Amino acid sequence: MSLQDIALVSFGYFENEFLEKVAGEISRDFQFQVRIKEGHMDLSEFYDPARRQYNGNSLLKEVDSRFGGDSLKTFGLFNVDLFIPILTYIFGQAFLNGRSGIASVYRLSNERYGMKLDEKLLLDRTVKEVVHELGHTFGLLHCHNPSCVMRSSTYVEDIDQKNTGLCSACRSKIDFLNL
Repeated sequence: MSLQDIALVSFGYFENEFLEKVAGEISRDFQFQVRIKEGHMDLSEFYDPARRQYNGNSLLKEVDSRFGGDSLKTFGLFNVDLFIPILTYIFGQAFLNGRSGIASVYRLSNERYGMKLDEKLLLDRTVKEVVHELGHTFGLLHCHNPSCVMRSSTYVEDIDQKNTGLCSACRSKIDFLNL
């Protein structure tokens, strides 16, 4: 790893082809090499039995402290139900202007909503969520452009309505030369 790449750290089982496609989209949007790593940690300490979910704040801090030191940005990808205390659930989160973000595919699959498996849609939603959260690490706030990937998403249908990339206004806010 180098301080000029983005680390995509998978926690749990993801097919290599899936991770490679996500990494390719990250690289395309942010113009950095993306390296895929496997991460291992005991998730039980982040589990809240009363909510039957995993604390996103604590997971983000752990990913940042344990995996965030050897790349420009580090992104943890999970398959568990995430929450933060003020929200029922989250798709992901990141440190604004920080070095780390996380997302989970748990609420991104059609099967979660009683619908037929759609691997392409799952990949599309995952890419959008990862790019969105990485955008925050590069200092981007939520965008009001309805098709921009930086628009806030409360429901999975909101994710479906967005493009996979940054709008021109958000793209112009990222100055890669000063990183």
